[in-house]
Amino acid sequence: MPDFNYFGIQLSDVDANRRLQHTLKQVKAIMMPVEGVLSGGHMTVDGSGGESCSCFHRDALAIREARRNGLEVVVVSGRETAACRFLMERLGVRQAYLGFENRLEAYEEFKRSCGLEDGDCLYIGDDVPDIPVLEKAAFSSTPIDGIEYIRDRVSYVSAYEGGRGCVREIIELVLQEQGKWEYCGSRLTEN
Repeated sequence: MPDFNYFGIQLSDVDANRRLQHTLKQVKAIMMPVEGVLSGGHMTVDGSGGESCSCFHRDALAIREARRNGLEVVVVSGRETAACRFLMERLGVRQAYLGFENRLEAYEEFKRSCGLEDGDCLYIGDDVPDIPVLEKAAFSSTPIDGIEYIRDRVSYVSAYEGGRGCVREIIELVLQEQGKWEYCGSRLTEN
C-alpha cells in the first residue's frame, strides 16, 4: 500500500467517489429541515399571522418516489403549523418532527424510533442548526445556497437551491445508486 502523506497527515488511498457510492447504497432514511431545504429560505405570513408551507413540485415527486421505493423521508421544523402538517400528509411523509428547535434531538429520536444507526441516514441541511446532525449522519449534503461553512464540510453540495430542486437531486442520487430510479438508462438514453 502506497504511503499517502500530506504535510504529516496520513491520507486515505480509498477512492472518495467509491466511498460515497457505498454510503449512498446503505441509506435507509433521508432527513431534512422544512425551512431552507424543503420549502426554501422564504417565510410567508399573512395579515392574521397564519403561515403557508410550500414545496417545489419536482421535490414532491422525488419524495413520493423515495417513499414508494422504501426510503423513509423525515422532516424537522422549529415551527408547528397546520399548513406544514397538511403538506407533509399530502407528500406521504410519516415522520414529521414539527416544533423541534433542536434538530439533533429530533434526529436521535427518529433513529431510536426506527432502530436506525447513523450509517443508515442521509441529512440535508443548510444552516447553523443543522451542523450537529450533518456531523453525525453517514451522508451529509446541502443545497448550493447553504451557508458557506456548511458547504465546506458536507459530503455533497447540490447544484440546486433549497426549495428549488435540491431534494429531488439528492433523492435521485440515492435511488440511482440503489438501482431504484427506474427513469435512468431507459428509452431516454437509447436514442
